[in-house]
Order: sequence, then C-alpha cells, then structure tokens
Amino acid sequence: MSDGAFSPRFRVATVGVFALGFLIAFEALAVTTAMPLAARDLHGRSLYALTFSAFAAAGVIANVVAGAWSDRIGPKRPLLTGIAVFTIGLLVSGTAPSMPVLIGGRALQGFGAGAIGTALYVLVARVYPEALHPRVFALLAAAWVLPSLIGPFAAGAVATLLTWHWVFIGIVPLVAAATALLLPQLRAQPAVGSGAALPRARIAWSVVAAAALLAMRPLLDVPAAGAVLAAAAAVVAVVALRPLLPRGALVVAAGLPTVVLVRGLFSAGFAAADAYLPYSLIALRDIAPVVAGAITTVGAVSWAAGSELQSRFAGRLPDHRAIGAGSVAFFSGAVLVGAGTWSALLPVVVVGWLLAGLGIGTAYPRLSTMTLALSAPQERGRNSAALQISDGFGNGLALTVVGVVTAFAPDGEFAGAFGLAALLGLGVLLIARRTAPPVLAR
Repeated sequence: MSDGAFSPRFRVATVGVFALGFLIAFEALAVTTAMPLAARDLHGRSLYALTFSAFAAAGVIANVVAGAWSDRIGPKRPLLTGIAVFTIGLLVSGTAPSMPVLIGGRALQGFGAGAIGTALYVLVARVYPEALHPRVFALLAAAWVLPSLIGPFAAGAVATLLTWHWVFIGIVPLVAAATALLLPQLRAQPAVGSGAALPRARIAWSVVAAAALLAMRPLLDVPAAGAVLAAAAAVVAVVALRPLLPRGALVVAAGLPTVVLVRGLFSAGFAAADAYLPYSLIALRDIAPVVAGAITTVGAVSWAAGSELQSRFAGRLPDHRAIGAGSVAFFSGAVLVGAGTWSALLPVVVVGWLLAGLGIGTAYPRLSTMTLALSAPQERGRNSAALQISDGFGNGLALTVVGVVTAFAPDGEFAGAFGLAALLGLGVLLIARRTAPPVLAR
C-alpha cells in the first residue's frame, strides 16, 4: 500500500487524531489519581462517585447529538464544539471551589469527550480509505491503552509537585496543540451531509438513558432497597437504550446490530474483571499492591499488542473472523483469571489477563471498522454514536450487576465479577459469527 496512515498524505491528520484521543484517554485515567485529593480538599467525599458518573452520563447525550449533527452537516463543527466544551470543562474542574462545581466541570468534560469521540469516527471515515481503517482504529486503541501505563503515575507526580488542579488545567494547552494539527484537515471538510433535522425523540431517550446511568450507582447505597432500585434503574436504562442502537441489536440481528451489541458485551466483561482484579489479588491473597498493579498492566500491554497485530493482518483476516478470534482469547482469559485468582496461582492470572487483553485488543478496532463499513454515509455519525453508547453502557451496567450481586451476597463480589466477565465472554463467543453481514452470518 503506497499511502499508509503515516504517509505524507495522512501524517498530520493521523498524529492529530492520535494526540486528541490520547489526551482524552489520559485525562480520563489520570483523574482517578487526582480525584481523591480533590474530594478531600473540597470536602466532597460523599459526592465522589458523581464525578465519574456525571462524565459518563453526559457523554451518552453527546454521543447522540454529535452523531446526528455529524450526519447532518459533517464532522467539522461537532468536533470543534466538542473540543471547546471539553476544554471549558477542564478549566471549570481545575478551578472548582466546591465539589458541585467540580461535578459540573466533569459533566462538561464528558459531553465534550462524547462529542469528540463520535465526530472523530466520522472524520476517519471521510479522510482515510477503507483499507486504512483497521490501522487508524488500532492507533486510536493504543491512544487509550498507553495512558493506562503512564496516566496515574504522571497525575500523581503532578498532584504531588504542584496540585491536583493542574491535572486538569495542564491538559488545556496540549488539547489546543492537538487541535491545531487537525485544523488543516478540518478546513478541507465540506459542511455537507443529509441535512436532516436533529432527532428530538432519540435525544430525549438519551437523556432518560443518561439519567438512569447516573442513578444506578448512588441507588445501590440506599438502605434496604438499594439493590432493587439500582436494578430498576438498569432496566430503565436498557429500555431507553433500545431506540439509540441499530434496530435488532438487542435480538442479535446479523451485521451492524450485532457489531454494536458485541462492543457493549466486550466492554462489560472487561470492565467487570478490570475493576476487581487488583482488588481481589490484594484482598483475597494479600498480594503486594505493586505486584497487583503490574499484573493489571499486562492486560494493557497485550491490548495494545492485539490492536497492532490485527492491523497487520487487515487484508488477510476478515473483520468478523478477527472478532471471533478475539472472543475466543477473551473468554479463555476471563476463565483463567477467575480460576487463577481463586486458587492464588499468579502465573495463571497473568496468562489469563494477557489473553483477555489480547482478545479485546484484536476485536475492538475491527468492531469500529465494521461499524463504518456497514453504515451508509449519511448514518455514520448515528451508528458511531451507537457503538460508543453500547461501550459506555456495557461498562456501567456490568459494575451495577456486580454491585447488586454484592448487596445480596456480600462475600460473592469477586466470584460475581469474574463469573460475569466469563459469562459475557462466552456470550460474545457464541454470537461473534453474526457480526458478519447477513449473507455471511448464515
């Protein structure tokens, strides 16, 4: 291929796309280190969880709005608007005098990040030829994996040497630099699209879904009825989710609907295991935190390796087969992680987490590629939004399910987390074939 992602024709755009994705990911991961300090200084520990759920809930609404807007006039204005809102959110969070203001800043960041993520997908579809999509999405996957290696440490260093405020404010000039790299490509983008009006009904459903997502975790803490209320909110979220996904997603219709569904299942399975892996090693087996952290890093490294490997076989391994191979690795890894954690066999845990990361790294970029390939040009924004909504909801619902299990069986949280990850991995394995277009899925 004469024109690669880093060829002179695409080099500046590729660096800009990667840099913007990297900075959003870095902020999302770095904030986990800074937020405890912010909550302490602002006397808002009781509102701690809302700083994360507000980000996620606002992102759901932004996904829908930016997706429809991108289909209507192209990705330029939605992307620049998302960058502007994200930057304002960073400044609000970094200068927040109280916890409610910080939560408001996090909501602005979530809205901006959601709009950026959706608009970037549409931009990739317009700028790069289809043959380069696996490579570009592998780079975007790496943009999320690399911060998991350096983000928490860097944020801790900044918060220690300066203050937690700079974990937010310090990213602003970097976002401006990444945007500058993309401006030439954005200027070349014509403001053309379907011209259709923004879908008020879907935006309203996104607000309902976001409210349910926002409520799930706090409801778990309600005395006596917490688990029931959280489960009810999860049901409301799924009902509201249905109009936001491609028709047939919840009944595993072949092609695009299953592609979007599988993304959510992968996200849910990985989130359940990732959230409880270091905790289980430390609490159950008294493993040193540094060792538990190193094992967690194995998954991030293998995720990046899987993303890179799938891009090298883009022309020889069909998308649905790459997703199938990823599902096999992820399911096998989830089973090994659960077994190894329970039996305190660390080599088994390491191998399992390596396989899980490799599997999801192999599948994720191809799910993005298939979403664009199976979308009509005027629906790329809508379907890219659906993919990211499925991703975010999968994460939130998985952690809620584990929380409900824990409420009913306090000693079952680790079994619930790893059992859910394995079960979702098995589900992906069973339906992976249906990610292919209907003719091939038969």
